[in-house]
Amino acid sequence: MADDSRTENKGVFGSYAAIGDSFTEGVGDPGPDGTYVGWADRFAVLLADLTPEHTFRYANLAVRGRLLDQIVDEQVPRAKELAPDLVTFCAGGNDIIRPGSDPDDVAERLERAVADLKSSVGTVMVTTGFDTRDVPVLRHLRGKIATYTAHVRAIADRHDCPVLDLWSLKSVQDRRAWDADRLHLSPEGHTRVALRAAQVLGLDVPADPDQPWPPLPPRGAFEVRRDDIQWAREYLVPWIGRRLRGESSGDHVAAKRPDLLPL
Repeated sequence: MADDSRTENKGVFGSYAAIGDSFTEGVGDPGPDGTYVGWADRFAVLLADLTPEHTFRYANLAVRGRLLDQIVDEQVPRAKELAPDLVTFCAGGNDIIRPGSDPDDVAERLERAVADLKSSVGTVMVTTGFDTRDVPVLRHLRGKIATYTAHVRAIADRHDCPVLDLWSLKSVQDRRAWDADRLHLSPEGHTRVALRAAQVLGLDVPADPDQPWPPLPPRGAFEVRRDDIQWAREYLVPWIGRRLRGESSGDHVAAKRPDLLPL
């Protein structure tokens, strides 16, 4: 007999909390009121559609710029306190892109947090990294991201966690899946991740997240170089400046949905 917060149907949950960084907060996918939407919000809508009216509850504790240890210190205890049926846990990306970081060490700390979460919540879904082969900013980190992704899959096996495998989601390797800053997903990219998350739980989804994109016209070398220069001026230089000053885009930012509330 299922408890009163979860139905007996596979993949249907009465409550969901998302923890993580800018990816889970939804940066790159602005809503009409100026707050970010993102894949976790979109995934929550898909989950809510399967529960009786007004009974589904959702929290999003993610904050942009957060490193793994910050997520563990700030968000994991709150997620345990809320004790939802489902938690999605995506962390470590900001650690991996930092020079000198060790994906083995990051994965060890992630596993301790996953084990801690599993003691208090129903299901913990973990998230791999993206395959950054064709992502201009991140392609040189592909080896580190692949190593961390392999660790995440192993952690999932050891702790019986579903895996949101973004490495295998080929559609997000298209540049249209990424925001102009080349570090965050576009609205369409976030939508495809939400659909894949639902698929992982065995839900029927309204569209195929790996559906091919329409063909694009070829781009000349001049156009590519012009875009690269504009990107460096608008996004790369400010990002480097924040790193040098020890600042984060998430300084003074609070979680957008700190409580489990109806959608």
